[in-house]
Amino acid sequence: MLRAQEQHFGAHNYAPLPVVFHRGKGVWLWDVEGRRYLDMMSAYSAVSFGHAHPRLLRALNDQAQRLALTSRAYSNDRLPLLLERLCAMFGFERALPVNTGLEAVETALKTVRKWAYKVKGVATDRAQIIACQGNFHGRSIAIVGMSSEPQYRDGFGPFPPGFKLIPYGDADALEAAITPDTAAFLVEAVQGEGGIIVPPAGYLARCAEICRRNNVLLIVDEVQTGLGRTGRLLACEHEGVHPDGLILGKALGGGLLPVSAFLADAAVMDVLHPGDHGSTFGGNPLGAAVALEVLDLLEETRPWENAARLGEHLMRRLADGAPPCVTAVRGRGLLVGIELDPRILDAATGAELLLARGIATKDTHHTVLRFAPPLVIDDAVLDAGIDVILDTLATASRRREHGPLHG
Repeated sequence: MLRAQEQHFGAHNYAPLPVVFHRGKGVWLWDVEGRRYLDMMSAYSAVSFGHAHPRLLRALNDQAQRLALTSRAYSNDRLPLLLERLCAMFGFERALPVNTGLEAVETALKTVRKWAYKVKGVATDRAQIIACQGNFHGRSIAIVGMSSEPQYRDGFGPFPPGFKLIPYGDADALEAAITPDTAAFLVEAVQGEGGIIVPPAGYLARCAEICRRNNVLLIVDEVQTGLGRTGRLLACEHEGVHPDGLILGKALGGGLLPVSAFLADAAVMDVLHPGDHGSTFGGNPLGAAVALEVLDLLEETRPWENAARLGEHLMRRLADGAPPCVTAVRGRGLLVGIELDPRILDAATGAELLLARGIATKDTHHTVLRFAPPLVIDDAVLDAGIDVILDTLATASRRREHGPLHG
């Protein structure tokens, strides 16, 4: 009934898996019929501390009873604390708060373009931003305009000019693409939606050197990979890279609210002046209070250490026990993808088979199953989940003689 209502009254821009969730606690979800599922998605890495974390709920409830929203025409008593903490924790001089990751990316695009004109001296309307094939930075017109995914672009043009795409993981391609009009290189530390693609070792560090040498800003999108997901506080830390601009989101809101931010130093961010950019809900005291508690939890519990250890374990077990339908296992920390042979099992069907066994995940890029549980998952629960995943995929592989499994 509920799924039928959603289908009838809602726009058809999503195709949800056949389940209706009602409640969540820790790493678990329950549907309306009371069946329990292991959450191996974390709302695309937004629920890093698990569902209904008591400290995050307390921060949310306490602040909601005092002041939830006020215009940025005034200051509130939570936002300054959040801005200072963000800058101190990540080593930047300025932070600009918004709501969604898409907003944070758009904020970065606007800022680096204005920096190119006001600081670098690029001629008006000539600034160019380089991005990577296979990227996913959001779904606005500007962002899908720099996508290489045909579906994301189909029917939405014309797109704003000023973007150039290069292969992901190819630092030589970046160097060759830079011109005097290049403002910035926008890159994901790991491509999530693109199929959990980890770049070659040394890639990000070399890109940072190329950008520095050419007076090009390196902007790293860590909306999905940041805040411990890949086994470090930031994924770019794996190569010792400190970008010129950092985009955060998802987990910053504790799985309760949309909270995102763009961080940069004053030399970049101070090109913005009152009226240049804004957001009604960006920097609201409710979101700031929750984000502050998230940062407290990060510092106190260091969940990236659990992610590093269990991520290695997850990838090793998946690779060692891989049935014939699996062609590759890749990832970093607790952001892991299984590449499937579509002749045996397509990824969308794989996600439905896992859902029927109590594992909630989702396919991406047509052939990849992604696994990104809350960072608070423990060894025993993860191992039990891996057992189910391997058994489900092995069962599907044994049925391959009957032809491809597809929906």
